[in-house]
This record gives sequence, C-alpha cells and structure tokens, in this order.
Amino acid sequence: MNDYHRVEKIINYLDQNHLSQPSVAEMASLADLSESHLHRPFQRWAGITPKAFLKYLTIAHAKNLLDQSTSVLDAAIDSGLSGPGRLHDLFVTMNAISPGEYKTKGDGIDVTFGTAETPFGRCQIAWTKRGICHLAFVDDQETTISLPNWWSRAFLRQDDREAEQFSAQIFNSEKSLTEPLKLLVHGTGFQLKAWRALLRIPEGQLSSYGKLAETIGSPGASRAVGTACGANTIAYLIPCHRVIQQTGVVKGYRWGAARKKALLAYESAD
Repeated sequence: MNDYHRVEKIINYLDQNHLSQPSVAEMASLADLSESHLHRPFQRWAGITPKAFLKYLTIAHAKNLLDQSTSVLDAAIDSGLSGPGRLHDLFVTMNAISPGEYKTKGDGIDVTFGTAETPFGRCQIAWTKRGICHLAFVDDQETTISLPNWWSRAFLRQDDREAEQFSAQIFNSEKSLTEPLKLLVHGTGFQLKAWRALLRIPEGQLSSYGKLAETIGSPGASRAVGTACGANTIAYLIPCHRVIQQTGVVKGYRWGAARKKALLAYESAD
C-alpha cells in the first residue's frame, strides 16, 4: 500500500469502529507501519493525527446523543469512554465547554445583546457574566441577533446602551482600557489554536494563512486555518482580518472584503 491507501484504510476502519476506541498501535498494525511511522503520513493526508481524528469522531457521536437528551453518563459510555470524566476532558479540550454546557444549550444563562455604532458600521455584541461571546458587523436593517446553537436556550435580553459602552471600549483609538476585555469562545481544539495565534499578530501587521498554519505547528494546513478564521464569531477582538492570502490578495472576510481593507488601513494608520 502507498501512504494514501494506508490512511484511507485507517479512516474507514475508525469510521466503523470508533466506539471501541482503537489504540494507535491497532491503527499502525492495520496500515502495516510502526506507531512512530504512522503519524507523518496520516497527518499529511488527513491534516490531523490519528488520535485527534478518533477524538473528533468520538465527540461527534457524543454530541449526537446529547442532542437526543441522553444523559452525560450514558453518552460517555456509549461513545466508548470509561466515564463522564473522560467525556468532560474531551469536550473541554476539543470545544472549550463541558458536556453539560453543550447539553443545556445555554439553559439558565443570561445573554445580553445590543446593537452599537463603530467606525466600520453597525455591530451586534452579545455577552454573559463570563465575557463577550459574540461580535459581528451587521447591516442597518438587522435588528434580531443570530447566536450559535450552543446559546439556543439561553435567556436573551437587549441592552443597546451597554452595547454602545462596549463598542466605545473596543474601538477606542487611544487603547486606554482600564482592564482587559474577557472573551467567552467555543470551538474545536484546532480552531482555538488558530484563534490564539491570531491574537499574537501585532496590530497593523499581516500574516498569511500558510504562516499561521506554521505558527500553530500544522504546516500545510492553510485551508483548515482559513476555515477556522471563517468560524470566528468575535470580530475585530479576535483579529482574523489580519490574515490575507499568500499572494497579498485581501478577500474572504465574512463581514466583507471592503470592511477588511478598512480595518487594516485603520490599524496601519494608527
């Protein structure tokens, strides 16, 4: 077998047998490789390690069960894990939330939101006691807010005045915040790594998707990095606008290429 067919064979096997939590040794044996020689071809073709691939299948299965009102304990056992502690660790590592938080979809949590003006048009901001959980640029006609599924059962309350206060802090050109703004984000492990890397890009500077992929230790995963940037739900504060294509072309910004150029010009001038 060549590397492609080895990886294909492992992926098909995991798809059918992930509930038994196969070990890396089992996967390597299936591909007629040693464990140490398995990671490189698998990561080159699949973009992640075999162990991470198994984790994604496991958490997807567990989420499906939790969406059907299965208990956390039963979801853990049915997913091939030893107990809810293992499922909790998997959720926190992969999605930055606990299984209970995912299951409740924000039930019992107050989420306040509002619309505010910025130098780049109107925006919608949402926040909880733990921090800002949503920031998106919107058209003038938009009055309702569309939050990710994990907040679908949260209690929503509108407060445009407080949203304006947040906007004044966020887009303050003098950068004189009295204390750091807290963010509350949910995402896969890969997304969180990409978003942390975005925070390390200095204001007024640019990076490419390829360079960002190298920064997080995944060279060659520029397309996956682009997808992670596109999944960012907190505009400006998590500065996905500072990433452009290797060719220097500025496009692919979920809030518009023109706004992306305006953001970059604003930061460069400042």
